[in-house]
Amino acid sequence: MKKEAQNIAIIPARGGSRGLPGKNIHPVAGRPLLAWTVSQALQSERIDRVFVSTDDQDIASVARACGAEVIDRPPEISGDSASSESALLHAVELLEGELAIRIGLVVFLQATSPLRKPGDIDRAIERLETEGADSLISVTRLDDLTLWERQAHGWESINFDYRNRGMRQERAPQYIENGSIYLVSPEVLRSLGNRIGRNLAVYEMEFWQTWEIDSIEEIDLIEYYLYKKKLAIRDSGSDNP
Repeated sequence: MKKEAQNIAIIPARGGSRGLPGKNIHPVAGRPLLAWTVSQALQSERIDRVFVSTDDQDIASVARACGAEVIDRPPEISGDSASSESALLHAVELLEGELAIRIGLVVFLQATSPLRKPGDIDRAIERLETEGADSLISVTRLDDLTLWERQAHGWESINFDYRNRGMRQERAPQYIENGSIYLVSPEVLRSLGNRIGRNLAVYEMEFWQTWEIDSIEEIDLIEYYLYKKKLAIRDSGSDNP
C-alpha cells in the first residue's frame, strides 16, 4: 500500500552565529527564539511532523523540549557559508531514506522570523494548492521603496528612474521576500537545488511581519511586536513596561 504523503516542517537552526552568538535559543519574550517557530509549526493543521535541523546539542535539547524532532546536521553543511538548501536537501534525503517518509511538501521556516500570525502557515499552503504552484515565498508589500546602488560611474537608481520620478501612487507595488515561510515540493528541491521552483506563488503578510532577528538590537523590536500583536502574553510579574 502506498504511503500517504506528509507535509514536513523543517527548521534549520545551526549553532554558529557571528552577529549574535547563540541566536537561535536566545531568550525572546520569555522563550528561546526557536520555540516560537516550533510552536507555530506544531499548531498548524496542515503540517504532519516538525523537524529541527541542527549541529548544536543545546539547540537540539531546546527543540525536543518544545516538541520537535531533531535531525543531526553534519559539520560540512553547518558553517557560515552553508546554504539553507543544503540543510533542506540533507533533511529530505534522511527522512525519505532512513525514515521512509513520503514527503508531499517541505515547509521551510526560519527560526529568526517568528512574527507569524495564527493561520499564516496554513493559509500559505492553501494558496500554493489553489494556484497549483510548485513553490511559495512569503512577502510583504513596500509602497514607496526607492533603491540606489553605487556603481563605477557613481550612484544610480535601481528600481525607478530618478529623472522621471513621477507620483508615488503611480508606481507599481513592489514586494520584499520576508523570509518567514517557504514552501517547496521535494522534487523541485532535488532537481533545482533551490527552494524556489518554476511556478512560484506568493503569500502576502503585513509589513510588521517583515522584521527578523540578525543582531541583538532587533530583539527588542521583535518582542515589541510579539506583545503588541498579542502573539505573546507579558508576565504579570515582569518589571518591563
